[in-house]
Amino acid sequence: MKTNTCIAIATLLLGAAVLPAAAKGPVVNHAILESEVLSAQKAWCKALVDISAINTASGPVAAKALAEKVIDSAYGYQMGAVLFKPTLTTAPQTFRVTREGALSYFVGGNPAFPKDTGFALKGWTQCEVANSAVFIAGDSASTMGNVMFTDKAGKVTSVDKTWTFVKDDAGKLRIVVHHSSLPFTGN
Repeated sequence: MKTNTCIAIATLLLGAAVLPAAAKGPVVNHAILESEVLSAQKAWCKALVDISAINTASGPVAAKALAEKVIDSAYGYQMGAVLFKPTLTTAPQTFRVTREGALSYFVGGNPAFPKDTGFALKGWTQCEVANSAVFIAGDSASTMGNVMFTDKAGKVTSVDKTWTFVKDDAGKLRIVVHHSSLPFTGN
């Protein structure tokens, strides 16, 4: 009888020890593949062109609505501050660590950011990424290179861009660092 009780207790304890491993919940592999990074960059470019196109076709309200969706989908603001330094910003609003600041940079119209004119509203028709390098270390990936924006007149503007990506709890790649600047042209 004593042996059966010990076996029952041991079975109970072993069963309890296994329980957390069998619990239903998100199990996410946070390792990042280069193909995921390249896809995220391509999606960012497409979104920028789409925001410009919808602004032309339907106006700034529609462009803002799309920009909000893009920011919520591509950036990690729901995870905390995003280290976002857009191309054409100046002090004291150079860095955009909040969703509100990023949205204003992309579509303007926010009195808290009076110098923003809406970078995504400039009539971009094409956007291409040319990475100099992609550095992946397990659960984060950083890229550095150029992004070329083509406007409706065919003029190409190239910017130097660094991105860092991580995965959120659902396994979706998110931008958590975005630094962009015009190339140095000398004195």
